[in-house]
Amino acid sequence: MATSSVGKTSRAGVTLIEMMVVVGLISLMVGITLPSITSGIDSLRLNAATSGIVSFLNSGLDRAERRQQAVEITISKQDNALEMRTSEAKFYRKLAMPEGVSIARILPELPDNPDAPRSFLLYPGGTAPRFGVLLVNRKNVERIVRVDPITGVPRVEQPEK
Repeated sequence: MATSSVGKTSRAGVTLIEMMVVVGLISLMVGITLPSITSGIDSLRLNAATSGIVSFLNSGLDRAERRQQAVEITISKQDNALEMRTSEAKFYRKLAMPEGVSIARILPELPDNPDAPRSFLLYPGGTAPRFGVLLVNRKNVERIVRVDPITGVPRVEQPEK
């Protein structure tokens, strides 16, 4: 039983044209799905920033009530961050906005200098001042985090266009 491989050529593999078709299809799929993926990431960052600010403000309001300390919250557009201080020397918190999310306005706006850093005091047993932060991402989607002075609870709103 001798087998001979003379005259039989075995060709295995992929031709260049087949490879180009596969690469073209993959490129087309990536080109179609990439904008929706990046848009989804931007909205996730905006949602994370708004929930981070809500938690930050809640912790300040909670600290003012439970520890009976005045809490100062400073919002800075230039630093793109919020800061929290009390009369305790060791207590200081800072919340920076994630990449792609920026503080557009501090509410209520000052007529003289709307870009100036603003400070708000949370007094123990007192009502929370009415203030808010307008956030915007790269896709110009906006969210407002506002403290309701009646309930003292921060909430997230979508601004009316």
